[in-house]
Amino acid sequence: MTSDGRHLLNSGKLPLLAPDLLSEIISTAADISLLVSEGGRIESVLINPHHASFGQLSAWEGANIKDVLTSESLAKFKLRMATLQGGKGSVAVELNHADHRNFEFPVRYSMHRIEADQSVLMLGRDLRPIAEVQQQLVSAQLAMERDYETQREMETRYRVIMDVSRDPMLLISMSTGRISDLNQAAAGLLGGVRQDLLGAAIAQEFEGRRRGEFMETMSNLAVADAATPMELTARRSQKRLMVTPKVFRAAGERLLLCQLDPAEAAVTTSDELTDNLARLYHQGVDGIVFTDAEGVIRGANEAFLNLTDSSSLAAVRGRSLADFLVRGTVDLRVLLDSVKRTGQLRLYATRLTTDFAGQIAAELSATWLADRPQPLLVLVVRDASRAETLRRPAAPAAAPEEPARNVMELVGNSTLKDIVAETTDVVEKMCIETALELTRNNRVAAAEMLSLSRQSLYVKLRKFGLLNRDE
Repeated sequence: MTSDGRHLLNSGKLPLLAPDLLSEIISTAADISLLVSEGGRIESVLINPHHASFGQLSAWEGANIKDVLTSESLAKFKLRMATLQGGKGSVAVELNHADHRNFEFPVRYSMHRIEADQSVLMLGRDLRPIAEVQQQLVSAQLAMERDYETQREMETRYRVIMDVSRDPMLLISMSTGRISDLNQAAAGLLGGVRQDLLGAAIAQEFEGRRRGEFMETMSNLAVADAATPMELTARRSQKRLMVTPKVFRAAGERLLLCQLDPAEAAVTTSDELTDNLARLYHQGVDGIVFTDAEGVIRGANEAFLNLTDSSSLAAVRGRSLADFLVRGTVDLRVLLDSVKRTGQLRLYATRLTTDFAGQIAAELSATWLADRPQPLLVLVVRDASRAETLRRPAAPAAAPEEPARNVMELVGNSTLKDIVAETTDVVEKMCIETALELTRNNRVAAAEMLSLSRQSLYVKLRKFGLLNRDE
């Protein structure tokens, strides 16, 4: 207590505190309080009742303070005691306690000399929470250093692989359509240097390509089941290149990894028939669709996407083929039943529906590929809208066979009720014969195609004499 404080107490302006109250104030003012005699003996130990993490330290009373301090802390304690004895009223020090139970904890003390008996009152704050936070910060810093070193190592490996690789490779950002990275081999084929090509728009590096069309085509090729190269001509070097894209995602960004090969080398190493079939699939005018045994689309070319006004391959993959047929599951069931039974189906007349509720006349040819664990249905879809227009002239003097031919072409596209409304019994018979022919004499499928019940179909078959005598 300062000289001013003593003067106030001696003058009687401040009341003297009772020993019990003073002890309670001291114990709650600090986490741990020690009263040490001039010779170093611990006279009293007070633990804050709201800070009981120190446990029970009553065994310290009567012991020498050197027995509960580490060797480093004992030297600091003696130095501070000498400072107090030199006349200084109070000092601060950080000490580490340890005892025979092999536990250690740091405490920051404020040491106050009591003039009456030259003892020292030590008011301490527990430093373990601060030490734990510091330890966590050190651990986090070490973890960040390790992650940084790992990242540098991976980046060095990646850069070395890109530089020494003989395979020309480049990375394209799908969001921007620009070159994110490439190696020297790829820069040489494109006819530039790596520094100039970084960040350049990839579509501008090839002749006759627009950004939107180019990126959509590359994306469709990248997600295809089999890697199919795309032939392009580099604008700078005028070299014909085969570009094989592969899509992947890194850090939330979609990237295309493209491998470049000279077209001449690709032609010599690839099979000519495979190359021709790939070109037919991607550049042919007729739509080609692959479905599984249930009619779910697994792949389709650009021509089919154009026929159905679909935005991309991803928009049709996984959907049922019935979604694109006007008569839906009826046409699909007829197709699957017929092609599974005979292996092939030719020129099946129907109508396709587009994503914008439009309709277009089409002819389907189907092949069943059963020589594999998961059989496939391959469909060739041809636009028959122009042929349909040419087959229906508006001239009044039509040949006698022309109305019958037009009626037969309506089978599968309209119900029997709509057809019979404007025709005779002869046309009705021809419609039934045509349905039986299209379904390979499958009367259940023919009845569904004509929107008839099986009983009604059999009644009409008997009416027109189309049943065998045994039946």
